[in-house]
Order: sequence, then structure tokens, then C-alpha cells
Amino acid sequence: MVANLEATIEDLYAVKGKAEIVNGEIVHIPPAGAASSYAASEIAASLAEYCQRTRNGYSVGGNAAFGVNLTNRKSFSPDAALFVGAWPGMNFFDGEPSFAVEVREEDESGPSAEAAIRNKRLAYLAAGTQAVWDVNLLSDEVVKLYSVYSPDVPQIFRRGDNAHAEPAVPNWPMPVDDLFVNEVAN
Repeated sequence: MVANLEATIEDLYAVKGKAEIVNGEIVHIPPAGAASSYAASEIAASLAEYCQRTRNGYSVGGNAAFGVNLTNRKSFSPDAALFVGAWPGMNFFDGEPSFAVEVREEDESGPSAEAAIRNKRLAYLAAGTQAVWDVNLLSDEVVKLYSVYSPDVPQIFRRGDNAHAEPAVPNWPMPVDDLFVNEVAN
């Protein structure tokens, strides 16, 4: 009888595209749509400016892997993040992001999607992430901030608000309106 081997970070290096290790298996993550990709890019760009200004941490875009050591999860690949720790060079980040952003796709709604998003958010917080954004561009409640201080009751940010990611990113405001593209005429 052959034992089932759990996927490792070393296995993840061989994967093409975005993936995470969840419950011992490599879970592939499909490409993002235009609106969600734009929002994640704007967040990463704002975080990059913050990191340069404060000389604190690294802004991370959407295809990076963070190796963690939880019972049911060995990695994360957020849509955007802030990492405060040793620079890994060409390797995956070792440890959790301080701040993680998950931008929902159009089909990420309903009870099963909500349960999956909640489980991932709680896993981030269990790994040591201080703040998590759940971004839903199709909702009036565009950004939900969950933190170590409030893992189940979010702070809500709507269009017109300046969102933040306290305590992970001190003194960093991000206009919610910046998550939406201003279409230009061709």
C-alpha cells in the first residue's frame, strides 16, 4: 500500500501559475478578471509607495507564495500583500504576510464561497497575519477589514471612504474609489 504524500513547498516551486497548498494538496487558482486584477494592482502600487516612504516592509503583487506551517495549509498566494521580514531573493516568502488582500471574482458569492473566504481569512490570522482585506467590487461594502483584534466582525469601507489596514499598515489610507478603473475614451 502506498501512503498519500502531502504536497510540500518544494512541490509548489514546480507548479506553473498561481497555486496554494491546502489540506495537503496543491490547489490551482484561476487567472483574475480585469476589474479584480486592476484593484489588486492599485493596492500593491499604493503599498509600494508606502514601503518606499516609510522604509518598512515589501509590497507584494498577486502571484507570490508565502510558506506557512499550519495544520491544514502550507502556503498562501494573496492578490496583494505587505510583507515585513527577511527578503527571500528568488525564493518564496518564508512566513505570513503582515497584511493580505483577497479580491473576489464575479462568481465568488453565495454560502459556499462565503465559507471558503472565511476559512482562508481565519487561516491568515492563525498564521500571524495582522489584517486581511476581503474586497468585493460588486458590493456596496467594497472593503471588509478583518484584523487580529476583530477576526469575525469587519470594519466596512464603501466608495468615498479611505480604507486602512491597521494594525498591519500604520498610517496608510487607501481611497476605496481607487480600486475602480476610470474608463478613458479610445
